[in-house]
Amino acid sequence: MNGSLFSDAASRALLAELVRIPSPFFREEAIMDFTFSWLHEHGLPAEKHRYHVKPIYDFHGVNILGTLEGAEAGPRIVLNGHLDSVDLCEGWTRDPYGAEMEGNRLYGLGALDMKGGCAAILLAMKAFAKTVRRFRGSVCYTLVSDEEGPFGLGTDALIRDGLLEGADVAVVTEPSSAFAGCDFPDLGLGARGGWNYTVSLKGRAAHGANPELGINAVVEAAKVLLEIEKTPLATHEKLGPGSICPLGFSGGGAPLSVPDQASFSVFRHVIPGENKETILREVSAAIERAGLSGDVCLAFRNAPYPECDGFLPYVVDEDNPWTSAFRRSIVAVTKKEPKPTYFSSVGDFNYLGTRLGIPTLVFGPKGANYHSPDEYVEIDTVTKTAEVLYDFLVSSLGAER
Repeated sequence: MNGSLFSDAASRALLAELVRIPSPFFREEAIMDFTFSWLHEHGLPAEKHRYHVKPIYDFHGVNILGTLEGAEAGPRIVLNGHLDSVDLCEGWTRDPYGAEMEGNRLYGLGALDMKGGCAAILLAMKAFAKTVRRFRGSVCYTLVSDEEGPFGLGTDALIRDGLLEGADVAVVTEPSSAFAGCDFPDLGLGARGGWNYTVSLKGRAAHGANPELGINAVVEAAKVLLEIEKTPLATHEKLGPGSICPLGFSGGGAPLSVPDQASFSVFRHVIPGENKETILREVSAAIERAGLSGDVCLAFRNAPYPECDGFLPYVVDEDNPWTSAFRRSIVAVTKKEPKPTYFSSVGDFNYLGTRLGIPTLVFGPKGANYHSPDEYVEIDTVTKTAEVLYDFLVSSLGAER
C-alpha cells in the first residue's frame, strides 16, 4: 500500500518548492507561509506559532505547528524539523535556489539540512491523514525556525510556551546518515552537547621598546589558550570524547605599545556527566597552570534565556521501546537493519532530548555538503524517510486504515 502513497516524483516536487524559497535563519517568513498553505491545501491542521525574543535580538519568529488527535488516549509523538538554512556561502557551482536534479541528487541550499527531512514529515502526514480512519494518541508535527541560528529559538519557543508538554517521543528528521558519514539507513540515538565561552585578559600597557615594564595581554591569552588545549578529555562509550575548538582571538593596542587587552572564544563540546561547571573547572585549572601576571575572567555567551545558553548531551538506549519500534519501521520499509549512530555536535534534538526528557530519535535522508557549496540530498532517501515515518505512526498509534 505504501508504494501508492509515496513516490520519488512527489518527494522531488515538494522539496524543489521548498528549496526555491530562500530561508536563512531569522528570515523564514516566506517558507513558513508556503508550508502553512501546503498543509491546509492537503486537509491538515496547521497554525502559525508566533514568538518574540526580546533580549539581544528583538526577533519576531514563527513556527508551523499542527496536531492530529486520535479517538482514544495513547502516546503523543512529536515530529520536528527546521525550515531555515545557513546563510549562502561562496563556492557554489550550481544555482543554490534552483533545485537542480542530477540523477538521484537534488541540489540546493538547505536541501539536505534539512528541507529534505521536512518534506518527508509533510508527505508522511499527508499520507497518514489520507489513509487512517481511526487511531489512538496524537501526532504533533512542528516545522520550526532558527535552528541554524545561535540558540535554536524556534524549538526553544515551543518548549517555553508549553506546546510540547506530554510528549512521549520525538523524531527529528535531520540528515542522520550524512551527519554520521555512514550509509542510509541509520538511526541517531544521541548527540554531544556544548557551550561557547570567552576568556578575557587584562594586562598593563607600556612602550614597545620596554615590554618588561608592561603585562602583555596577548601573550597572557596565548598562554591560557595553550593550557586549555592540554586539558585531558573524558570519553563516553557512545559519544566518544568531548572536544575543545578555539573560535577566535583578538587583542592589541596602539602601535608600538604593549597590548593591555586580549580575548579568545572557545566552543567546548561535552559528553554526559559534563556541563558548565566542568568547563569552569577546566579553565580555572588552565589559568593556574599558565601563571598569569594580569587579570582574567571567563564568560559564557550571552543568551536570551538561561535554558538556551548551551546544549546538554543526551543518549537514547538502544533497547528503549521507542528505539525498537522505530528500528522495526526502518527494517519494514528499507529491508535493512539501521546502524546506531551518534552526532558529534548540537541541534534542536538536544533540547528535545534533555529539556523535555523524552527519547529523541534522529532519522533523515542521505546526501552531502551540508553547510557547504553544492549541498545535495538523495531523493530516494527522502521518500524512504517519509515511508518510515508513516509506518512508525501507523504501528505506534494502533491505526486502522
